[in-house]
Amino acid sequence: MKKNLFSTAAVVLTATISSATFSSCGIYTKYKPAETVSDSLYGESIQVSDTTNFGNTDWKEVFTDPYLQTLIEQALQNNTDYQSAQLNIEQAQASLLASKLAFLPSFALAPQGTVSSFDKQKASQTYQLPLTASWELDIFGRMRNSKKQAQALYAQSIDYKQAVRSQLIASVANTYYTLLMLDEQLALSQQTEEAWKETVASARALMNAGQYNEAGVSQMEATYYSVQTSVLDLKDQINQTQNSMALLLAETPRNYERGKLADQKMPEDLSVGVPVQMLSNRPDVRSAERTLEAAFYVTNQARSAFYPSIVLSGSAGWTNSAGSMIINPAKFIATAIGQLTMPLFNRGQNIANLRIAKAQQEQASLSFQQTLLNAGAEVNDALTVYQTCKEKTTLYQKQVNALETALKSTTLLMDYGTTNYLEVLTARQTLLNAQLAQVSNRFQEIQSVISLYQALGGGR
Repeated sequence: MKKNLFSTAAVVLTATISSATFSSCGIYTKYKPAETVSDSLYGESIQVSDTTNFGNTDWKEVFTDPYLQTLIEQALQNNTDYQSAQLNIEQAQASLLASKLAFLPSFALAPQGTVSSFDKQKASQTYQLPLTASWELDIFGRMRNSKKQAQALYAQSIDYKQAVRSQLIASVANTYYTLLMLDEQLALSQQTEEAWKETVASARALMNAGQYNEAGVSQMEATYYSVQTSVLDLKDQINQTQNSMALLLAETPRNYERGKLADQKMPEDLSVGVPVQMLSNRPDVRSAERTLEAAFYVTNQARSAFYPSIVLSGSAGWTNSAGSMIINPAKFIATAIGQLTMPLFNRGQNIANLRIAKAQQEQASLSFQQTLLNAGAEVNDALTVYQTCKEKTTLYQKQVNALETALKSTTLLMDYGTTNYLEVLTARQTLLNAQLAQVSNRFQEIQSVISLYQALGGGR
């Protein structure tokens, strides 16, 4: 009877495992990476090719200024966000190692000694020296999916570090070129300030001689003070920008050596490549897909919770006590246990966890799609700004040349008495505004190159 009972239990256990195994194929599915991207991701107006990609260029070939290269190298060495990203990799690596070691059996040594006495009799001493082992059979993929999730998160941490690196390089470059732009604008404003100072002095001398009125002189002085205010504002902006640079370099604020805006040369070949290259070049796109992959395996884990878990355990060692029998000297004893745990009723927790996992996976999918769209828009924006700035460069140069001629002519006419200082004032102020706009346009052109480089996954 007992034999039949054990046989029946074994058959039922085998049937349960077999049925669950055949019905659990869904928990072994493997994530399929994205392989296609819309050809119009950059916009219909942008022509693409599969030849080269500006984002694959080494950052030292893009930013050739030696002062800038030194600053970028210092930032990559000292920036706290970049160092923190490296620590994230180490954490993810440790988690991955733990998920791999979960497949191995666990061992523990648990010695135990007991001294006991009954009714004031002589105390007896017993001991056990067992080595215990436990091993979970991953028949239904719980640990496998956990390992796959850890692998995805580890890869994501590497992508995140690259994203931080790319952002850091772009931020240092933008800050550096901002300093160059402010330096150029400050030099122009100081030159104008000196010119206005001389003009105001000459006008006041003419007024004292009765050849000019006080109203015109007061207007010139007001403009002169306005230019002085602009000079102070520019100096303040330079100081703030240097402070921003110091934060990127993880150091205290200081004055940074730098070149001149007019000497800067940026790459002319800004090929964007085919949109599908976004999947391998952009670290934020890769990171978003890693999040989707991790969510996929979390869903698989949630499915595996519906299936039984099988754990093999055992112990082996020496003891001088076996039940009620006192054995002396010690004898070797060993036990082995197989345990199957089948979830039957858990108040719907597994169902809820599966629904949550599916919803999170769908969110990750939407986030991945949006990340791709954002990347395409960034490329389009950067190219559009670059092309616009290139077209405006010629126009600004023509405008400045015309205004310089106008200022010279107006000044000569004033010397011959055919015009007044108000016209000279207007001509000089208009020229200054055009020169400042020209410098700003050059900076925007450089900034658009940096943005395009980052948008294409540059910074490796």
